[in-house]
Amino acid sequence: MPTARHPGMDPEKSPFPSHPVELLAPARDLDCGIAAIDHGADAVYIGAPRYSARAAAGNDLAVIERLARYAHRYFARVYVALNTLLTDAELQEAAALAHDVWNAGADALIIQDMGLLECDLPPIALHASTQTDNRTVDKVRFLQQVGFSQVVLARELSLAEIGAIRAATTIPLECFVHGALCVCYSGRCYISDKVLGRSANRGECAQFCRHRYSLRDGSGKKLGRDRYFLSLKDLDLSQHLRELLAAGVSSFKIEGRLKDERYVKNVTAAYRLILDRLLEADGDRRRSSSGRCRFDFVPDPIRTFSRSGTDYFLVDRRNRPGSIDSPKATGQPVGTVDKVERQYFTIDTEMEINNGDGLCFFDRQGTLVGMKANRVEGSRIYPQEMAAIEPGTRIYRNFDSAFTRRLAASRDCRKIGIDLRVEETATGLRCVVFDEDGCTTTVAMPLEKIAAIAPGRIDEVVRRQMGKSGGTVFSVRHVAVAVDSSIHVPAAALNDLRRTALASHVETRLARHQRPTRKKEVGTAVWPAAETASLANITNERARCFYRRHGVTTFPPSAAALEMADDAPLMTCRYCLKRQLGICPKDNKDNAEIPEPLTLCDNTGCYELRFDCGRCEMLVLQSKKASP
Repeated sequence: MPTARHPGMDPEKSPFPSHPVELLAPARDLDCGIAAIDHGADAVYIGAPRYSARAAAGNDLAVIERLARYAHRYFARVYVALNTLLTDAELQEAAALAHDVWNAGADALIIQDMGLLECDLPPIALHASTQTDNRTVDKVRFLQQVGFSQVVLARELSLAEIGAIRAATTIPLECFVHGALCVCYSGRCYISDKVLGRSANRGECAQFCRHRYSLRDGSGKKLGRDRYFLSLKDLDLSQHLRELLAAGVSSFKIEGRLKDERYVKNVTAAYRLILDRLLEADGDRRRSSSGRCRFDFVPDPIRTFSRSGTDYFLVDRRNRPGSIDSPKATGQPVGTVDKVERQYFTIDTEMEINNGDGLCFFDRQGTLVGMKANRVEGSRIYPQEMAAIEPGTRIYRNFDSAFTRRLAASRDCRKIGIDLRVEETATGLRCVVFDEDGCTTTVAMPLEKIAAIAPGRIDEVVRRQMGKSGGTVFSVRHVAVAVDSSIHVPAAALNDLRRTALASHVETRLARHQRPTRKKEVGTAVWPAAETASLANITNERARCFYRRHGVTTFPPSAAALEMADDAPLMTCRYCLKRQLGICPKDNKDNAEIPEPLTLCDNTGCYELRFDCGRCEMLVLQSKKASP
């Protein structure tokens, strides 16, 4: 099927105004944030101490401050997620927290609750979370008009839809390109709250999309059991970055605020290399931070956490992105079982399997079974515990011990290029530092001038000592020397001069870093007529004030009342289970008509599926008739 494309969209060159290109990586904690910056992120996003859409990934203000100082050396940025819905009692505390985050050095705040815009906020830039359900031109235009600086687009959008949004707006567009997928439009999932009292809009999602279900049709016939019908593969748009650039995306976001450091290093490095190649070939765009990365490993995202990849609906609206056999990471396919003995099996593979690797396979019942390679002798694998495996079984590796060791050792891989000039002064030496961004630092050091025993070697000594930059963020490209060749300068003095100059230059760069500030509201923005107030997830009075101010006159009783209504969708999805199972009439007109409604059941209850074929959407509702 040909790629859907916005009219006039050229994959080689975007017709839209370009913003600096940003690779945005997740930070579960300080170590993950530093790893992301080291491995090429132009920006990182991290959870605030409270009110983050990942309740388990909050960070205190000291962490945010340390991460901001680290990132700002590279002119990279730190975005803080404060993106849950808030009650009236919480709103004031959240606004105070925004001031604390700004004072800690954060560059932007990611929010969902519009009540915050009616509060006394610091001048921090605001980004509209994907939880605000940013799928339409009108919605994104509205968010731009009310003062947002960046919008996180819904994951479900196609290239054509992204291009249409870009053509109608000028705000930077942020797009997820890698990581876990929610089966439901972000901000439109209420199943966890209604069934378990854990709201996905308040950072407490119980991940119903990863549950195991049985499926039956309207006649009661079982169409499947013990399968993960709502579980999706992981997003992987690494082959579509050129097209996304052409469609107008400027921020490429990696999912994973609950993922570990090795995932962050590996995936960030992989996307850094791809983006750098694209930017080098395109003279019209530039990256938004400084420094260049050199890695002593070959990045490969499938070798950390991976449920296998999908491009979701970016190029094919009729895609089948489900991972319905297992919600777990299968990782990298490595080969098939050749022979099985009592204590070992042999594998037909061209890859090297190592002691300690984590392997897995699907058994006869379709269950994913994991095992550890306790000992490897050529093609023989001796598991820690022998599983019921058969010849011909496909083997995957979901933990690569050798690759993990290389990732653990990867550090100090991002450097800012500098040139040095060492000059003689009346009282000693002076070092001038010039970097790739035009920043300059000058430091002077007093020095007693002593005649050299062997004149003429000073240039060589200065270049050797001043060219050392290990343990710093800098890489010395060139050292110019303007020192009388007849004097002697001790190596220790040059080392002191270099250390002082480079430390001072870090402070110069920190002082030069400019944080964006909140944009002013433009004109009188009117809430899009097609977006009902019930979809705005209003949970406090200040949010109501915001929407009234922008033309909304009718409100639902409350977000809670809306969610608890018997006929309210618990999920609204572009993912369609009929299409996933190959029973969609649009895919094949010869498909037999299946009695509806289809019903999913698990240990929490039964859920009716409704299909809006006009919109190509699936709704999940609580079933009134069925029982597990």
